[in-house]
Amino acid sequence: MTALADKSDALLLDLDGTIYLGGLVIPHVTDVLVEAAKRGARPMFVTNNASRPPAEVAEALEQMGISAAAADVLTSPEAAATMLAASHPPGSAVLVVGAKALADAISDVGLQPVRLATDNPVAVVQGHSPDTGWRDLAEACIAIRAGVDWVASNTDSTLPTDRGLLPGNGAMVQALVAATGLSPRVAGKPNRPLLDEAVRRSGSTSPLVVGDRLDTDIEAAVVAGMPSLLVLTGVSTAADLLAASESRRPTYVSFDLRGLVDDARVVAMPTDFPSGDPAGTGWRIEKSKTDLRLSRLAGGPDETDRSLDALAALAAAAWSTGVTAVTAADATAAAALERLGLVVDGAA
Repeated sequence: MTALADKSDALLLDLDGTIYLGGLVIPHVTDVLVEAAKRGARPMFVTNNASRPPAEVAEALEQMGISAAAADVLTSPEAAATMLAASHPPGSAVLVVGAKALADAISDVGLQPVRLATDNPVAVVQGHSPDTGWRDLAEACIAIRAGVDWVASNTDSTLPTDRGLLPGNGAMVQALVAATGLSPRVAGKPNRPLLDEAVRRSGSTSPLVVGDRLDTDIEAAVVAGMPSLLVLTGVSTAADLLAASESRRPTYVSFDLRGLVDDARVVAMPTDFPSGDPAGTGWRIEKSKTDLRLSRLAGGPDETDRSLDALAALAAAAWSTGVTAVTAADATAAAALERLGLVVDGAA
């Protein structure tokens, strides 16, 4: 298989859980991005996180050793602001629930950021901020109940950090959904406005969406009709992949970003589900009503780690049957399941 970086002109990269985790760069990321850029695949950092402006994100990436300029970063507040500017006259007041970066994005498109419902906003825009409190939500609730437009930068329910998963913007959005009975328009992933803007800005004709979440990054790629790579460095796991609905199935999977430049470290996900040796992986799946039993086919390739191929085989079986519980028929299968972080049961 040709390396993904060799057939993509832009990499639409998520940040949290894909490039870094808890402020620390994920291993191999820096070298991979340098190599991908040499091959003509421009890194474009496309994030749902609404707490920082592009220049600040780029500066933080530079401090981590990752080459980035403000023009290489696109945030969901920018996409949200673009949506609002297309719907409301210049100078209109927009009630901001979120960080200064979100307010600045609103100003940049010619709208007026405000913080109170008494400022007569025509819309509410909501993005992540660790400082959002009850009073902020109360002002938004009053405005939304009065019938104004409501745009959320993103609806990620959680935010990956070095302390684990913490509440994301989607958790705060749900508080207002519960309080108003209404739902916002959404700019960020899994909706497509953010990816469409990234493609426009990068001038890409062959983009690849790269991320760690099936419910945002990968679903957005499916919605936008773009190929995608799931990396298992953040939120979504191999178990989540087996249970993924059709709208959340990636084109490729790798353990980390090295799958962009090394075709031995990435696997293509099946698009059909043959029996016997699913997707030509060298693994056999015995299906029952309760589980999928994995075993190594005799005469298969002798590489030490064929666990990603096992994952492709398991995905083919799980997506065709709806069964996601897995067991191992032999020690090789047990090792593959352990590498994938899947429950090991019945190993020989």
